[in-house]
Order: sequence, then structure tokens, then C-alpha cells
Amino acid sequence: MGKANFQLVLQTVNLVLGFMIWVIISSLISFIQTDIKLTPGQLSTVTAIPVILGSILRVPIGFWTNRYGARWLFTIGLLFLILPVYYISLADSFTDLIIGGLALGVGGALFSIGVTSLPKYYPKERHGFVNGIYGAGNIGTAFTSFSAPLLANAIGWRSTVQLFLILIVIFAVLTFIFGDKKEQTVRVSLTGQIKSIYKNYRLWFLCLFYFITFGSFVAFTVYLPAFLVNHFHLTKVDAGFRTAGFIVIATIMRPIGGFLADKFNPYLILIVIFNAITFSGFLLSFTPSLPIYTVGCILVAFCAGIGNGTIFKLVPLYFSKQAGIVNGIVAAMGGLGGFFPPIVLTILFNMTGHYAIGFMALSEFALAAAIIVTALYFLDKLQISNQVIESTAEGIMVTDLKGVIQRINPAFTAVTGYSKDEAIGNTPVILRSGKHDEAFYTKMWEDIRKNGSWQGEIWNKKKDGQIYLELLTISTIKDENDNPLNYVGMFNELR
Repeated sequence: MGKANFQLVLQTVNLVLGFMIWVIISSLISFIQTDIKLTPGQLSTVTAIPVILGSILRVPIGFWTNRYGARWLFTIGLLFLILPVYYISLADSFTDLIIGGLALGVGGALFSIGVTSLPKYYPKERHGFVNGIYGAGNIGTAFTSFSAPLLANAIGWRSTVQLFLILIVIFAVLTFIFGDKKEQTVRVSLTGQIKSIYKNYRLWFLCLFYFITFGSFVAFTVYLPAFLVNHFHLTKVDAGFRTAGFIVIATIMRPIGGFLADKFNPYLILIVIFNAITFSGFLLSFTPSLPIYTVGCILVAFCAGIGNGTIFKLVPLYFSKQAGIVNGIVAAMGGLGGFFPPIVLTILFNMTGHYAIGFMALSEFALAAAIIVTALYFLDKLQISNQVIESTAEGIMVTDLKGVIQRINPAFTAVTGYSKDEAIGNTPVILRSGKHDEAFYTKMWEDIRKNGSWQGEIWNKKKDGQIYLELLTISTIKDENDNPLNYVGMFNELR
């Protein structure tokens, strides 16, 4: 196994453990309630609280990974988790669960390490798939949701929590020994990186997208165990199995989402994903029976998994030089997306007696994201067209139907000597050399109107008065109804 693949496996396993620890409370909350009485509001807060620190810390951890490497960050993070895990095993009050749960957030924050570190080992065309494989480490939440209730039935929830201490110590030692000691690191200031990205609209749109996809994954993961028991009256173990099934589906789909993003336009994938989540939220808002509710949840799992993998293809694509801090910010917003929905759902249920408004809010957020993604898709196409015009070696001039110049490119200025300010608003008459009579131009425009284009050699004059020969092509730009919009001239200087 090569160095890159070995680090992928090691870091993914560490993430699995981090996510296993992150959801200890939500997976065992039905058992914890037998010893520590909680109101519905306290229940929602306790299950959601690990998400807070797990979200906030993703920003500095992503930055520190770029500076110190994954080996140190994973080792320190895992060793720190020994404290809250042991503390929770001794908890006997709501306050204890809040304190311990807050510190458990470090388990979720470990996500930022791998998405920052692993792309260094692979070419760009594999970043989507690699981050998808690493992100599949969130299957750790399924392991805990599935196994913790079984173990709690057998040995009690406190002993179950303490078992995690053994895994933490083992993997902290393995990471310290086998982690890459020579990982490429980058030393830049945190404020400098933030200043270079905070005005970039793509950053905040990616945050919104991940807020919805990963947020829905986390929200359903922490809320389903208690919701299925309280609302559908399932057994604790059955609720754990169903939650684990949701997590497994979302986890399997994550690397598939990364793979698809490597092969196809990520924006097209996200358009489909957000429209599907819109439908899912709409379906769940009608408080359906358990079978229909299951279908809605499975669709969310599919979409959240694919969306999560796709979004982290876009981060290194647009922010290759600031990947650490951007990965942290986007990941943090995703975590916060998992914190608010359980609390909001509980508040709305207490106010209205049902969950319809909460699920409809998910639907509306997803619909807004679908509209934004569509706009970004077409904006990208326009930017590509602009880059082609600006970087091409041929001089380009765009006029309206009256012949007034609307746009030129740098090559036009290089050949003619006219700057944008001098050319735009004028007509191509400024280039006439006087070597052609009016009949020449009349015939040229007759051909353009009849055939849609004209090509030939023409003598023109530069700003400094020098006359030169160029090969000129003039084309008509039309709309979808075949109506002329503009004329575009493209030329090369011959002599």
C-alpha cells in the first residue's frame, strides 16, 4: 500500500472513531433518561449540544492541520476525548451531560483534519473521490447507533460509554506511530487567509449548501433515536437499528457523490440533490405513517450523502491555496446545520403539536439552494466564456446592432493601440484605413446580413496611424428565436 493510500485508511479510521464518540449521547439518550430525568427541551439540547463545539472547532482545526499536519492534530484530538467520555460515564445531572456533551464536539471537529490533509497526496482529478472516501468515516455514527443500545442493554449505558476509552487510546497511539511525520505543511497567518476569502461569494454559498446536506445528516442522526421512540413508539433497539440504516445509506453515498463530482459537473449533481431534498421535506411535513416517513428519511439519506461528497469536490477546486481554512468554515457550517433543527423541531412541536413547519422549512431551504446552484451553474458558463474572450490571442470586438463597440479584449488593444475607454462607445470607423471604398463595406455588410458572417482580408489603421493588414471574421450573435443581438469581429494581424 502506497503512502497516500495508507494515510487515507489511517485518517478515515480515525474519523470513524471520532464520529462514534460524537454521537454517544444521542445514541444512548433513551437509556440515559432512565437515570437522569430530562424535559423535552432538555432532551433536544443534550442531543444537539455536541454539535456546537464540533462545528466551531472545525475552522481552527482545518487551519492548524495545514500548519502542523494530520498526525499531531489527530493524536491530540483523540487524547483530549478521553476526558469528556469518562466524565459522561459518571454523569448524574443535566448539567453534567451539557458539559461532557460540549467537549464531545471535538470528535466531530476531527473531520476538518482529513479534508485538509488528504488532498495533498492526490491529483486534483481524484480529490472528490478521496474526500468522499474519507467522509464516509461518518459511518462511525452508525456503529454507535447500532451497537451502543445493544451493549447498554447488556452491561448498562455507563459501562458502554467507558468501553470507548479503550478504542481512543489504541488509535491515538497508532496515529502517533504511523502518521505521516513529513506531511507538507503551510505556514500562513490565519487573519491573512480569512481576508483573502471572506469576500468570495462562493465560500458562503458552499457553506449554505453544506449547512443543508450535512446539517440534515447530523440532525436526523441525533434526533431519530428519540423521535422514533417517542413519536412512533418503537423500541430503543429498533430505533437504533433504523437510525443506523439511515447513517449507512448516507455514508455509502458520500464517496459515490465524490466520484460523480469527479466525472460530471458538480453543480448539475447538486441541482438534482436539492430538488430531491425539497420533495423529501415536503413529504415529511405531512406527518406521514411510519412506512412513508421511512421513504422520506431514506431519500434524505441518499441526497445528503451524495451532496456531502459533491460539495467537498468544489472546495479544493475554488480554494486550492486556502483549503485548510475554507474546509474548516464549510465543515463548521455543516455542523451547525445539524445543531439547530432538533431544537427548532422541539420548539415548533411544543407550540403547534406537530412537526410540519420544521420539515417544510427544510424543504424551503433546499428549494432556495436549488435555485442558487442553478444560477451558479450558468454563471460559471458565463465566466468561462469571459475567460476565453480575455485570454485568446486574436483581437475581439463586440458591437451592438448599430455598430457601437460594447466590448474589446486585451489582444484588440495590443494590436490597435486603443484602450477599452477609447474604443467602447465608438464605432469601428476609428479603424478605417481609407484603402477601401464604400462599396467594399456595403458588400461586406450585405454578406453578413444574408449569411450571418463574413471573412476576408482588410486594411485597418492603428491608433498611431500605422496601416496594417488583418484577417477579419465578423459573425452575428442571435438569440434562441434567431433574432440578431450583436456582431462579433475576430482578427489576426497579417502584416
